[in-house]
Amino acid sequence: MPTLTPSNARSVDHCVLPVAALSIARERLEALGFTVAADALHPFGTGNCCVFFADNTYLEPLAVIDPTKALESAQAGNAFTRRDLAFHYRCGEDGFSALVFKTDDAKADHAGFLNAGVSGGPMLEFARDFTDPSGKKDVASFRLAFAADLRAPDCFFFTCERVRSPQVDRSTLQSHANGVTSLKAVMLTAPCAIDFRDFLSTVARVDGVQPTSTVVSTQTGNARIDLMNDADFASRFGAEPLRDPGLRLRSVLFGVRNMEKLQLLLQAAGASYDRRGSIIVVPPAAGQGAFFMFEEE
Repeated sequence: MPTLTPSNARSVDHCVLPVAALSIARERLEALGFTVAADALHPFGTGNCCVFFADNTYLEPLAVIDPTKALESAQAGNAFTRRDLAFHYRCGEDGFSALVFKTDDAKADHAGFLNAGVSGGPMLEFARDFTDPSGKKDVASFRLAFAADLRAPDCFFFTCERVRSPQVDRSTLQSHANGVTSLKAVMLTAPCAIDFRDFLSTVARVDGVQPTSTVVSTQTGNARIDLMNDADFASRFGAEPLRDPGLRLRSVLFGVRNMEKLQLLLQAAGASYDRRGSIIVVPPAAGQGAFFMFEEE
């Protein structure tokens, strides 16, 4: 498995997981042993209920709260809601639509994406209310720069700059009954994975490799990105092959403290799972649009 070597590689910030409703996502994620933050609303019609990890990454289950407002913002050029609504229309209620990277300068990223021919739309700046676990309220503001590949309409990428970040203690939100401590890897698939090697290299800001393999492993600043052929992913993890020529986000691999304890939790929850070597695989379900995989730290 050749590895894209990091130069000034970006770091993963979070994963966007579209869901039908935040209540469904919360029920599913809590059943899997995750601590889920309070619901938060965006000013453009969507909302989330995030799952934060001790390595400063997180999951963002995302639902359309106000369809009219979301559609109006998409029609006005909001790349975030435009992509989210398109994903729901093409792929269904649950899924894995976007991989997000950390940045200190989204404006520079936007200019770089434009220059590289991979821009996913206009920059987005917004603010939303924030409530910490103690009930204290504040305002968080963000600046996003988008990247996308026209050959892959069902996934996109963006960098997230925190213009204003509330100073809150998230330690209670980062403690999970399932023992998860980190986001170790993200897996993407395509019928011919190597077709998207250069695009991924540009977006993640890593060096390239020779196109001689069906699997490319990319080490970002804090997590691995595996890009593999869809057939290989299906065979290795028991997934149904996708009938899609584009690139798709498929799985999140978590680092966990104790695999035996995790198995007992999954059994008690009645959650379907499979043991594949050193990895426990939980297939997608309502409220969980990606394959969740767990590996001991």
